[in-house]
Amino acid sequence: MKSISGKKFSKLLEKKGWELKRINGSHFIYAKVSNIARISVPIHGSKPLKIGLLKHLMKIAEIVETEL
Repeated sequence: MKSISGKKFSKLLEKKGWELKRINGSHFIYAKVSNIARISVPIHGSKPLKIGLLKHLMKIAEIVETEL
């Protein structure tokens, strides 16, 4: 699995219908009307997200690896 930055993952979430609710420090908090879960994406410049975190966020957002 390739790793992507938090910025790129945030853009992917917005394309999938997730809405940026607030920013808390370097973390962007996303929510979706049809989903009660919240997603917190760390934005640390262009540093890639760690694989475990990326897999967890993808599972919550229902994003498959081919969409990266």
